[in-house]
Amino acid sequence: MKKYLVGCIVFLSIVTNVAAQEYRIVTTIESIVPMGIGRSRILDHKTPEDYHPLTTERTDGKKSEQGEVKREDIKIENFEETKLLNFYSIAGINFQNISSNDAVVSSKLSEMAKEGWNLVFVTSGVESDAGEKDGNGIFITRYVFKR
Repeated sequence: MKKYLVGCIVFLSIVTNVAAQEYRIVTTIESIVPMGIGRSRILDHKTPEDYHPLTTERTDGKKSEQGEVKREDIKIENFEETKLLNFYSIAGINFQNISSNDAVVSSKLSEMAKEGWNLVFVTSGVESDAGEKDGNGIFITRYVFKR
């Protein structure tokens, strides 16, 4: 009887865990624009979004109904935006700014962990300054959480 009861509890906890999974992505964008004139932020959506109304199906591999999906249908209005410092200042790369950003991002990640979110994946990318005539660049990191 004990084995049966323990088995039921284990089974129910597995089923509950699988059924209750939700994911959340938080993005940091840190500017690498020279002279510190870019914008750097942590972005965290606050409105749950359903991808179904934005999805179409191709039956013949060619004809798409994506033109029916309007850009304004995709954009959300409610999100949290946390200011970060830029990687560069007038004098060049600013290590104090980078360390300050690390502290702010760590604070955000710690708060999410307290709320029960588990960090499962991190991915990042760079569009860097391509030289004298470019003057643009960002460092973007996406943190994928699950609970």
